[in-house]
Amino acid sequence: MKAFIVTLLLTLTAAPALAETITAAEAKNHVGQNVTVEGVVSEVHHVQSGRATLIDMGGSYPNNAFTAVIFKDDFSKFPNADSLAGKTIDVIGQIKEYRGRPEILLKDAGQIKVK
Repeated sequence: MKAFIVTLLLTLTAAPALAETITAAEAKNHVGQNVTVEGVVSEVHHVQSGRATLIDMGGSYPNNAFTAVIFKDDFSKFPNADSLAGKTIDVIGQIKEYRGRPEILLKDAGQIKVK
């Protein structure tokens, strides 16, 4: 029993903390961090080259505050991406900066949660 309690305590202390929830406007202040960005999708846009789909929050491009990016190879994992415009969603992942703007690269459908 004692070994079980020690194992349980070690497991609980080693469990990762839940990602902090922030708004699209706050994303620029969290580059490099794993977070949940919550907000309304302003638009879903397929880039002209066909290489990516962009989910903008906090305004429409080029005035958006944050973008979730799905590259072509992963798009089939997100069959409902085109229907997200106007919906409140959570985007989970590490914020990266691309051309001075915050974004999260989406590789797994579990990174988006529709509210």
